[in-house]
Amino acid sequence: MENADRFSSIENDGAKDKFEEIIGSSAALKFVLAEVQRVAPTDSTVLVFGETGTGKERIAAAIHKASMRRDRPFIKVNCAAIPINLLESELLGHEKGAFTGAIAQKVGRFEMADTGSLFLDEIGDIPLALQPKLLRVLQEKEFERLGGGRTRQINVRLIAATHRDLTEMIRRKEFRSDLYYRLNVFPVLVPPLRERREDIPELVRHFVGVFAQRVGKHIDQIPKTTMNGLMAYHWPGNVRELQNLVERAVILSDEGVLPNPLSTAQGNTMVKLAAQGTIRDHEAALILQTLRAAGGMIGGPQGAAARLGLKRTTLLSKMKRLGIYRRLERVMDQLSKRDESEPPTKGEAEAEFQEA
Repeated sequence: MENADRFSSIENDGAKDKFEEIIGSSAALKFVLAEVQRVAPTDSTVLVFGETGTGKERIAAAIHKASMRRDRPFIKVNCAAIPINLLESELLGHEKGAFTGAIAQKVGRFEMADTGSLFLDEIGDIPLALQPKLLRVLQEKEFERLGGGRTRQINVRLIAATHRDLTEMIRRKEFRSDLYYRLNVFPVLVPPLRERREDIPELVRHFVGVFAQRVGKHIDQIPKTTMNGLMAYHWPGNVRELQNLVERAVILSDEGVLPNPLSTAQGNTMVKLAAQGTIRDHEAALILQTLRAAGGMIGGPQGAAARLGLKRTTLLSKMKRLGIYRRLERVMDQLSKRDESEPPTKGEAEAEFQEA
């Protein structure tokens, strides 16, 4: 099939390395992995920044796997998923009878990670009252279980992650500055998917292989219109959103062809928005977003119509119905008034439309 990427769902190139779970070869991702290689052999604390769904946990795991502690425990804690009143016990442990409901002794995550690495995801969600105790563990390498008087020594390499702006939280007095400076020894910023779009085809093929095998399907064609649509989308949920949509597309696939999961996702969104009367706004916003991603071009293999999986005439019809085409005509009119002796071309108007 000429307009499709051919793909085998059980294809495996056998290339295995320490970053085998991190998919992509963009310059942005290569920079992050170089930083990982640089800091991994040390015992320094690492603070991983990045939007939700960018793969911060995979970066933390890669740091551990490339470190001297690779054969020791790698313990993970999502600080946002544990109730505030239980978080201290979860991290430090407690003795029997330390509080109501403490019917047995509990070993905390720091003890579990002794000699290994502890990954604290969403570190910005740790309550202010618990932060001094965390700071002490990091500085002194010691702590006491709740309800216990014995000081315990610990040897743990800490890797933390957050999608929050901790400096802004410090300004609002929601996060301790001394803890921030102790955590921020070696910061690693994971780029959002929209800043590493060249990795999207590789990620799509990887997820297709994983989910096709899981559900017992064989996908050997990814239409270019589907891939173009995925490349153009802004991915607010990053790699996690891409993974979920590809899984849905694999389930809905027929005859070995991967459908455009964005079409299904947008359709579901429109159903949900119908009661609110916002379908028109949603469709207009999607078209505007795609036009900007396409550099203002409507037609052509890289134009908005191809990216949306529509015919050029269909997209133009939608633009007229939604008032978007009138906006483009206004831009052309403004350009013509700048120099009436030389009317603008459609391409010039579309380029100006992108900036408008």
